[in-house]
Amino acid sequence: MDISSAGLRVLRQIAESGSFTAAATRLGYTQSAVSRQAAALERSVGTTLFERRSDGVRLTPAGLTLLRHAHTVLASLAAAERELAGTVPRTELVRLGTVPSAGSAMLPAALAHLAAADPQITVTTREGTTRTLIRALRAGSLDLALLTSRPPHRPFDGDSPRLHLETIADTELVVAVPSTGEFAGRTTVHVDELVDAAWIATPSSGGEPLLGVWPGLPGRPRIIHSARDWLTKLQLVAGGFGVTTVPSRLSPVLPPGVSLLRVDGAPPEIRRVLVARLGGHPAPAITAVTRAITTTVEPPPPPACSSRY
Repeated sequence: MDISSAGLRVLRQIAESGSFTAAATRLGYTQSAVSRQAAALERSVGTTLFERRSDGVRLTPAGLTLLRHAHTVLASLAAAERELAGTVPRTELVRLGTVPSAGSAMLPAALAHLAAADPQITVTTREGTTRTLIRALRAGSLDLALLTSRPPHRPFDGDSPRLHLETIADTELVVAVPSTGEFAGRTTVHVDELVDAAWIATPSSGGEPLLGVWPGLPGRPRIIHSARDWLTKLQLVAGGFGVTTVPSRLSPVLPPGVSLLRVDGAPPEIRRVLVARLGGHPAPAITAVTRAITTTVEPPPPPACSSRY
């Protein structure tokens, strides 16, 4: 087989992004160039590596096998480039992905703990949805990821290689409301009162769920504002422009003017936070980062204005 490093990079990026178009954008190639590299790679190995589906492109079992070896080859090439350039790192690097809600509540404390306990480890971080972070783990562009799951908390998928998952926290979903106005002084709200509420939500795409609206809300939600950034959503709540859902673990980072209410008349919505990595024996640096995360996780304080939570 005559496999180029460019072909392996294209394979890895397609695995991570889930489409030829997105892979081309991230690599700075044209889509036709990515398609040619993918076709050349398949000809070289003599088998199909990519499966085109309605929800994007997935690697076949043969593609996943090649991806596993691509991790080693590309890492070795990168190490050789650094050594030849005289830029061998003096610290161990761990690439951590995180969903926004987990990152804002857990990441600063974990990094501070790690800096004190293991200063020789450098952590780089990147945000993403659970779905995109899982792809990045399997593609080898992340070492660890903080993910969330919704009830009934089934395994994320059946793809190979299987992920090693460790639950680090469960947190209840609550509703963030303005501290003044109709919800002032409240500790709870009935789900029926939320039917006509003005919602601030994160738009859904690519199979990801709509975030910011109470799950199972009767009727169609009235979404007034759409935003992905947590700070934007919460500042809109503080300004009295709507309500949104948040994990109760975010209560320490709420801006002034925002209160959290538990929802009555509906089953509790538990969000689980997990740390994920590929299977096998982890490198010591990955173990140290995992330990820093789990060590600094504490039970969330009760929501503002609530004596029951």
